[in-house]
Amino acid sequence: MKNIIILLVSLVSISCINKNHSSEEKVIAVKQNNLKNEKIRNYRILEEMYNDSYFPSQSVDKVKDVLLEFCFNIEKSNPKNLEQLYELSHNATGKINSLQEDFYRNGSEIETGAREAIAMDFDFICKSYGFKADVEELISNRDW
Repeated sequence: MKNIIILLVSLVSISCINKNHSSEEKVIAVKQNNLKNEKIRNYRILEEMYNDSYFPSQSVDKVKDVLLEFCFNIEKSNPKNLEQLYELSHNATGKINSLQEDFYRNGSEIETGAREAIAMDFDFICKSYGFKADVEELISNRDW
């Protein structure tokens, strides 16, 4: 009987943990210095947000992780055209959309300054990989 209770408590705990993480999309951990593109390796991603105390660094780190994953996905899939690039950027933008609650919990939000910094970095990333993409299209599915 004791083993059954322990098993049930374990299953309920695991279920609660999975529920809490299901609303946030998983982000692949990518180290910037492991990327192939030298321009990206040497670039200070989201520098404006890190320099502004309004944005909590732990939340900015999560956006940076999404942008680094975007770089990794470009290198991995080697998009042949803008449509393929936009598919990758829309996926990344969706992940950033899901981080808004994290900013709220930390007394901040993804507002005008953040939007500009994120858009500027999407643009820099695409140019660094040789694409002339429309920035508004790159992040067209944003809700920030």
